[in-house]
Amino acid sequence: MRPEVLGGVAGDQPGSAVFAKPPLPTQGNAMASLLYRLGHFAVRRRRLVLLTWLLIFGATTLGAVLLSGPTNGSFSIPGAESHQAITLLSERFPDANGASGRVVFAAPPGQTLEGERAQAVETAVHRASTLPGVREVSDPFTDKAVSPDGRIALSQITFDTSSDELTDTTRAAVRDAIAPAERLGVEVEYGGDAVIPPAESSLGEIIGLPIAAVVLLLTFGSLVAAGLPLLTAVIGVGIGLTGIITMTGFIDLDSSVPTVALMLGLAVGIDYAVFIVSRHRSQLRAGLAPEESAARAVGTAGSAVVFAGATVIIALAGLSVVRVPFLTAMGLAAAATIAVAVLVAITLVPALLGFAGARIAKGKNFDTGPRAATPTQGSRWVDFVTRRRVPVVVVTTIVLLACAAPVLSMRLGMPDDSSAAPQETNRKAYDLVSAGFGPGSNGPLEVVVNRHGTGGVRSAASAVAQHLQNLDHVASVSAPVLNEAGDTAVISVVPTSGPSTSTTKSLVNDVRRQAPAWEPGLDADVLVTGQTAVNIDVADTLGRALIPFLAIIVGLALILLTIAFRSILVPLTAVGGFLLTIGAAFGGLVTIFQKGVGSDLFGVAQPSAVISLLPIIAIGILFGLAMDYQVFLVSRMREERSHGASAIAAVTTGFRYGARVVTAAALIMVSVFSGFILEHDAIIKSVGFTLAFGILVDAFLVRMTLVPALMALLGDRMWWLPRWLDRLLPHVDIEGEALGAATSQQVPHEDTPQLAGTSDSASS
Repeated sequence: MRPEVLGGVAGDQPGSAVFAKPPLPTQGNAMASLLYRLGHFAVRRRRLVLLTWLLIFGATTLGAVLLSGPTNGSFSIPGAESHQAITLLSERFPDANGASGRVVFAAPPGQTLEGERAQAVETAVHRASTLPGVREVSDPFTDKAVSPDGRIALSQITFDTSSDELTDTTRAAVRDAIAPAERLGVEVEYGGDAVIPPAESSLGEIIGLPIAAVVLLLTFGSLVAAGLPLLTAVIGVGIGLTGIITMTGFIDLDSSVPTVALMLGLAVGIDYAVFIVSRHRSQLRAGLAPEESAARAVGTAGSAVVFAGATVIIALAGLSVVRVPFLTAMGLAAAATIAVAVLVAITLVPALLGFAGARIAKGKNFDTGPRAATPTQGSRWVDFVTRRRVPVVVVTTIVLLACAAPVLSMRLGMPDDSSAAPQETNRKAYDLVSAGFGPGSNGPLEVVVNRHGTGGVRSAASAVAQHLQNLDHVASVSAPVLNEAGDTAVISVVPTSGPSTSTTKSLVNDVRRQAPAWEPGLDADVLVTGQTAVNIDVADTLGRALIPFLAIIVGLALILLTIAFRSILVPLTAVGGFLLTIGAAFGGLVTIFQKGVGSDLFGVAQPSAVISLLPIIAIGILFGLAMDYQVFLVSRMREERSHGASAIAAVTTGFRYGARVVTAAALIMVSVFSGFILEHDAIIKSVGFTLAFGILVDAFLVRMTLVPALMALLGDRMWWLPRWLDRLLPHVDIEGEALGAATSQQVPHEDTPQLAGTSDSASS
């Protein structure tokens, strides 16, 4: 029987002696050797390392307090026609760039806004128009914005500042000024920027931590071992978040960027620390001295952490290829948070392991002693999967494809007031406007006519208005509004359908398709904008970018995994499993958030189209996490294979050691992501669900069921690599084989006593 190998430590009787510190390997992977040295430095200078990280945390926190700026809650696509028109309007209509909203007044059903009610509405409008920060509030009776039955009146409100700078104090003042109208039985509802945002929920941020603590405690059976990953993850994600908040003082960032960085940084920060701590505990119980074990854990497990982290970082940075600023900022911010998590894992974690000493090895012990010979749930599962590999592959694939089937009907869009909860004021305003003026009045289009020459734009704008009236699906066209210079006009077009419908999208496309034929005779440009057009452009741009982005990261995965595992089929199975994961995750998303099946269980107030940016975000994040699981599981299998185990034995033994870590990691990530389902924001809620469900599918159905079954089915062919390709590829020893080989050549140090709690034997 070959010597048992645990964590890169070999000997005739693991645990019977502590090995003297071996010399650094002269051959092998440079990264493993560098990380080994870094681990030794972190343990020996643990006070300096801890102090350095605390100082960094303090500096970024101070920057967040002193330098932070507002976040941006709007979406736009630079280069899109709607964005070009907005830029033009900001130059030609500088007084019309403030935030805007609407106030809807409604009499009780069957009654009208006449007499005292009409007077109350006019008084409320006048009071609101005199408030500081309010530029104008339109009188619905003067502007003839009263429904044909006289029951509903619509008032437009314009503020002095932009949406991002508008304060809740100003919004509240508007409500206080209008509130007296309600005393006469007038219903008042608000839409657009006049709506006071709901208070931010903190449950999503905090619910994952106690659940993660319970999972870690059950996994390790030790408060020290369970608490260390939580502490390092909080420090890492705290530095990442405060750094992002500091950057808001210098660049524009979307309001969802910190939340995405938080959910991802917290999850992977815990996972990376768990992976290193788990390897360290195994090595301590095998007889390695604490300092040497921590260094070797960084050189072996840390190598896999660096590789896995690099895949996540590259995938998130790959969002830049979409060329959408808010996605680029989101990807880079999240990637920076992951980079901090990796640095924390390979420096602060070993430093804290140095403080913990041998106490970290206390708790549950499945590596040595009596429990090592007892079959675990993981070993029973992998035995079943490898024995029944053909049925497992077939059944698992069918289940995943069935989950993915709803993706075929996925519809992308951006949220509007129609997707708000029925009890929310903006949803009530939407319904009242639809009932009184038609659904299109909730999202009118703005057609901008810009004159080329020096003449006035009035005649050209009138001609464009006539063309617009002749189009299908147009409810009404307003008279052109000219700027002071008389060279630009804006025409408001009310569609017959709501802002998020395919009919309104067809109308936008019709205007843009026919506008080039109008422009030569008018000597003017015709552009379509407005929030509805912006949402359509965002959805179209992100939809077109989805396949190229997926192709880029799939190609990246094939290259990186081929280099890491020196195999053709391992990368193919990893990528194939990832595609099944994505399909199943999006299928669940469509079923619940778009079709509304079981939506009440997840607090989905109103089923609607899938938010356009979600698929790209989810692909980037799930790709990185799926590759984490692949690396953590298959690297241990390859390590066993390199030590002479058969193809089946390598799968079962590697799975036995990796399954506990991956299971704990997956449960932690699911708990972190599930916490965000409780958030009020529809984007964060749907992202949290998609990631949580995707992790469940990828970890338990793909990585721990389908992949080992396929590896057992293919046997030795799984590790095949053409010789010419083997010569071309760089050698990346993510398992730290060179370090393990150096250790196995050492003579046990007989003067060093055995660690308490270790066993005299280990089970293969």
